[in-house]
This record gives sequence, C-alpha cells and structure tokens, in this order.
Amino acid sequence: MSAREVAASAIQRHGDDLVTLSHFIHAHPELGYVEFESSAAVATLAEEAGFHLERDVADLPTAFRATMGDGDLNIVFCAEFDALPDVGHACGHNIIAASSLGAAIGLGAVADELNVTVTLLGTPSEEGGGGKIDLINAGYFNDVHAAMMVHPFPTERLDALCLAVDHFDVTFEGKEAHAAAAPWVGVNALDALTISQVAIGLLRQQLRPGDLVHGIVLEGGSAANIIPSRATGRFMARSLTSDRLAELRVRINACFEAGALATGASLRIEEIGSAFSQMESDPDILSHYRVAAEALGRSFTLDDEGIDRPAISTDMANVSLVVPSIHPMLMIPTNGAVNHQPEFTAACITPEADRAVLAGAIALAHTAIGVANDEKLRARLMARA
Repeated sequence: MSAREVAASAIQRHGDDLVTLSHFIHAHPELGYVEFESSAAVATLAEEAGFHLERDVADLPTAFRATMGDGDLNIVFCAEFDALPDVGHACGHNIIAASSLGAAIGLGAVADELNVTVTLLGTPSEEGGGGKIDLINAGYFNDVHAAMMVHPFPTERLDALCLAVDHFDVTFEGKEAHAAAAPWVGVNALDALTISQVAIGLLRQQLRPGDLVHGIVLEGGSAANIIPSRATGRFMARSLTSDRLAELRVRINACFEAGALATGASLRIEEIGSAFSQMESDPDILSHYRVAAEALGRSFTLDDEGIDRPAISTDMANVSLVVPSIHPMLMIPTNGAVNHQPEFTAACITPEADRAVLAGAIALAHTAIGVANDEKLRARLMARA
C-alpha cells in the first residue's frame, strides 16, 4: 500500500475511538485552562495509540505533547478542546481535537518511511486565553517545521480572514449613594461605562474596514436605588494586523478614558490572556491540503469564486508567524447555524460531523505526507529551523 493508504487505514482502524472521543469532549464542555477531562481523554488515547506522552508541558496542567518517530521533519498537529461559556462546543473543538489526533495517528503509521517526527500538541484555551502562545513562549514550536489543524465551519474554505484580537476587562470604580435622596454625592460607575459604550458606538463610523470592537457588561450595580459604585465590561478589539490593532486600541482606550473623565470614576483596563495576531497561511502547505481534501470529495468553490473569507480570530495565527502553518475550515452541515450558536453545538455531534472527524484527520495526514514528499517544500521548511 502507498503511504496515503497506510495512513488512511490507520485512521479508520481508530475511527470508532476518535468519534467516541469527539462525543466525550462535546459532552464535557470545559472552559480554557481547566479542560482537565477533555485534555486527559485526548492524551490518554494518544498514549494508547503508541505516542510518547509528556503531560503538563509549559507549566499548563491541560497542555501536553505526544510524539512518534524521530525523523528530520517535525510536523505538528494542534488539538484544541476548550469550550465556550453557556453554548458549550459551539465552535467544534471536539471535532478539532479528534481530527488532529487522528491525523497524528495516520502520519505516525508512516513516520519512519517518510523520515518525519509526528507531534500532537494539546493546546488549551483557544477561546480567549491563547494556549498556543503560551507554548510558543515556552519553546514548544522551536523545533517544528510545519503546523496544521482543521476547524469546523458551515462552509468549506481553504482559510479564513484571521483578525488580530485583544481581550480585556474594563472596570470603573465610583461611589455609592441613595439614588433619590442624595444622588449628587455619588459617582456613577455605570454611567462611565455607558458613556464609553456610546463613544465606541460613535467611533465605529470612523473605523477602517477590518477594525471591530464588541463587548458585554459583566457588572453594573446591585440595586436600582443605589448609585452603582462599580461597573465592569469585557471587550474584544480586532483588526487586520497586530500593528493596526495597536492603533485601534489607542482610540478605544480613549473612549473609556472619556467615561471616567465625564463621571469622575476611576478606570482600570486589564488584558486577558495574550493578544492574537493575524494569520499568514503557508500557500504551499495549503495547496497540498486542497489536493488531499478534494480527493475526499471536498470542494472549494467559494474560494475559487473569490467570495469574501469569513472573519475569525485564533491563536493558531500566532503560530503561523513563527512556523509555516495552515488552518482550513472544514464544512459540517449546520442547517443555517453559524459558529458560537447553540444550534452549531448540536451540529457538532451529528453523523455528518462524525464523518467530518475522519475526513479532517485523513486530509491532514495526507497533507503532511504530501509535504514530506515535496522535495522543494521540505527543503524550505527544513532550512528555517
């Protein structure tokens, strides 16, 4: 059998286990950095498949590295497994984890033949914290030549428009007072937040294409007849590049400063996790993915027609700036639902989603095989690390 046939056969032999893993993660949604059950399930199955396992890497209790082979070319598959608040796995990280493990198993079956090292990285907290950035900073991508994963989505796309993003909390502190008897002695923190949101709403008219800001109110007071002494919001700012994002943050921060100035409240802005960068997909690796996916019946009509790419943000983007990477979107039927909706959560454990787990695994494994056999590309990747 060819290397592709051997890899696909290995994935299919583990098919039931991979689907069971996907369903287990889906049924146990855990937030970033506390994905203890999900991380353990992926790591344990990798170890049972013959991978050498290192747990708690980068001082993160839910991060791990699993390796097989000792070849010259080190290819990483990234496994995400954190969920969202309230809506659970509405971004399909259960599919991501299972398909990345499947791809690693498939490539591992031909690792010696291709002279590759196969690495599966368990990467916590993609939804805001940035576990991949933690792993970058700890050196876990230093000896990597290529990194890849697939992400479930309502349509098939070679890549997305991955915007740079900051996550941050804004807190205003004021002074309580009776809202009827003596409101003038209070300092209304909720007014400060309201003024800031109005200022941001007006600022949107002047934002450049690709600049976005959105947020929620976490805390706005305890009773209607008490002037709120504390108000907190959680916000995200996005832009096309990290440099553009830094410029945008100056303007957004000024809106919050305006709220503080107008009301007399104090202001504190706290960054959450790490800033995500823009994505730079490797075109040569992506071309191998397209061939592999199309061989499985996948179609990239929207890319060929030049339809605008969907806008998302991911810490895989930061990986792409240090390691040649891809992050294609893997279609699952959703009946019109989009990511981060509860209907998308339900779509991630349908029979079609289960088949996508295996299709994604095979496509990634075949992509890696194509990369390993592409002498020119392999030489370029080897030369950079």
